[in-house]
Amino acid sequence: MQWQVLTFDELDTYTLYSLLQLRVDVFVVEQNCPYPELDDKDLHAQTRHVILKKGDKVIAYSRVLAPGVSFDGFPGIGRVCVSQTARRLGLGQVLVEKTLSVAAELWPDTDIHISAQCYLQQFYQDLGFKPASEPYLEDDIPHLKMIKPVH
Repeated sequence: MQWQVLTFDELDTYTLYSLLQLRVDVFVVEQNCPYPELDDKDLHAQTRHVILKKGDKVIAYSRVLAPGVSFDGFPGIGRVCVSQTARRLGLGQVLVEKTLSVAAELWPDTDIHISAQCYLQQFYQDLGFKPASEPYLEDDIPHLKMIKPVH
């Protein structure tokens, strides 16, 4: 298994296809949630795609977004997902830790924001995030804004 951190322009077509397939499998099919998966944020010059591959297949993925792309003045992370076949291996925690280190490298001394699905609140709290809103609906799924403070 190998980690990659790439901009959109650095993605080869097979990796792009595999990561989009994983995102659709998890967020659209598994969660039965039709929503606009392709939101142009992937294309942003400062977006970083954090990818874990096993062979040619993406098995874990997230993206790091520049300040202001999703959250006013703050960097964010999103599209955090692990393939069904790789779950229960602790990859979710490793993926988020890797993603946070990428964000900290790009924007040191800056809080990281996420829009987390409510059922994952404890998972993110265990990784240092703090709730920063009341629950709200995003694509008909309850979410919560959470922030990982720098200090």
